[in-house]
Amino acid sequence: MTGHKNNGEPFAADSPAPVRGFVHRPATPSGDALVLAHGAGSNCEAPLLIAVGEAFAEAGFTVLRCDLPYRQARPHGPPFRGEAERDREGLRSAAAALRAAAPGVTRLFMGGHSYAGRQASMLAAASPEVMNGLLLLSYPLHPPRKLSEMRTAHFPDLRTPALFVHGTRDPFASPEEIAAALKLIPAATSLLSLEGAGHDLLAAAKTRRTTAWDLAQKIRSAFLSFISEMSVMPAGG
Repeated sequence: MTGHKNNGEPFAADSPAPVRGFVHRPATPSGDALVLAHGAGSNCEAPLLIAVGEAFAEAGFTVLRCDLPYRQARPHGPPFRGEAERDREGLRSAAAALRAAAPGVTRLFMGGHSYAGRQASMLAAASPEVMNGLLLLSYPLHPPRKLSEMRTAHFPDLRTPALFVHGTRDPFASPEEIAAALKLIPAATSLLSLEGAGHDLLAAAKTRRTTAWDLAQKIRSAFLSFISEMSVMPAGG
């Protein structure tokens, strides 16, 4: 497979909570799985998430792209204040549903773009047994121009290995701010910095130098290298 051929199959589960999305099944499963969710104004059909799902499935991952609970409830708009805890439980449910749908999974990773990545990291800090590692795309370190509202309170409790993917022109965190924030995390971390990219990570695509598939392959390569170097263990290992 060369990309753009595996957009996933519709996926739904209702236990322990409703999970809706698409699953990418690899031709040759590796035993690894990835739960991937979206940013605050988007959904699981965002082009970048589709490309990442395709790329990881090509490498043997079973990938679930899912809509968070707030997006299941409303097709448009950001999450309301107070919905974050329910969204974290939605990610927990997605992990359980993916394990049930893909017997043989030995390592499950979780992450997503912006808001979803933040919620996944908070879930990992509180319940590290849910996942073996994190893939955080454009972590929203603070709202644009609001440096006093840092979203790092849980970082000292984060003991799950995490790869951060961040654009150098992201208004939610400068490269220097991200680098400083990673020092707060006791777990193994790595940073894939994308020169010229903004919060959506695809700004460079406007120049035709980068496509979603190109970027997804780059992210996959960095993540595979990261989890190999960190010797990420199966749950319970």
